[in-house]
Amino acid sequence: MKFKSTSLAFLTAALGACGGFNQATPAADTSSSTIIQVDNQGFVDMTVYAERSSQRVRLGIANGNGKTNLRIPSVLMSGLTPLRFVADPIGGRRASVSQEITVAPGDTVGLLIPPG
Repeated sequence: MKFKSTSLAFLTAALGACGGFNQATPAADTSSSTIIQVDNQGFVDMTVYAERSSQRVRLGIANGNGKTNLRIPSVLMSGLTPLRFVADPIGGRRASVSQEITVAPGDTVGLLIPPG
């Protein structure tokens, strides 16, 4: 399994220490799933999306000051797939977009949302 890392930078308020590790996907065989591990170090909860070309798919919520695993749906993946990830602050105005990376089925991608 490969590990790739992408980070987003944007302004958010930062507080306290990191929380526990939330499992946002149902218990599944993660060895064949494509996973994004979101480390949200900011205070604001984020809705995370994956974008491929003009297609945007909601992956789930990454709680502030916490780590969350989200599954990238297999319908979005077809071999080596270029993806961007969008973190949209809940109640905020401006979403942040990652650089495009190539993801293969079964990869685990790390996404760091730094404190503001």
